[in-house]
Amino acid sequence: MRIARPFGLTLCLDSARQIARDALHGARPAGVSLVVTPNIDHIAMIRRSPALARAYAGAARIVCDGWPVQLYARWCGVPAERVTGCEITSELMRMGPFPDWQRLFFVVDSDKTRQAVRDWAARTGAACDTAVPPFGFERDAGYCARLAETIRQFGTTILIMAVGAPRSEVFVDTKRALLPPCWAFCVGQAVKIELGLVRRASPGWQAVGLEWLWRIFQEPSRLTKRYLTAMVGFSRAVVQDQLSNRL
Repeated sequence: MRIARPFGLTLCLDSARQIARDALHGARPAGVSLVVTPNIDHIAMIRRSPALARAYAGAARIVCDGWPVQLYARWCGVPAERVTGCEITSELMRMGPFPDWQRLFFVVDSDKTRQAVRDWAARTGAACDTAVPPFGFERDAGYCARLAETIRQFGTTILIMAVGAPRSEVFVDTKRALLPPCWAFCVGQAVKIELGLVRRASPGWQAVGLEWLWRIFQEPSRLTKRYLTAMVGFSRAVVQDQLSNRL
């Protein structure tokens, strides 16, 4: 069945390299251009999180990170390629030397990741700053306002949110008015993978669509229940999407 907007989303057909090139070498956006990378977990969360749904509705680019999302999009008639947060992050961080006016701000999960980002910036000459928000920061309106102000004061042109969904997406969407004109990428663990802090599945695992299983092997206690819940939620989202488009 042809559905122009699977799950109600307008999917971007650009490659990871094109998106990174637009951000680094194109004109600075007039406002916040949010880039989101949905996998099955995100699609499931959209159904139960109005805040995440609003963030997706306001996104400038939505790509198919998870292969089930890509397969469903293609089944609906949208010729989407799989473009992962890891691929976009890799393109962004390897596309130096960076224009002098570009200023990158990373919001990351730990001091270890922060130091790795600083080491990367020293090697590449990127103008860069970082923040490590505390656990549960998304529920602290005062902290979120101060973080947004720090990002604005730095003159950020590229904001990389690496603290997971839905925290990253909701923060950017709800603090748009406080943030500077910039590209905002919500990429989860992709920064840690690019910096070598977390191992990504080999190309063989990726090629057969089993990167999710690799991740479960790496972190079974954290991810097993999460992926099972996501699979159920994604299946329900597909059924709901089909039913709503048949009416």
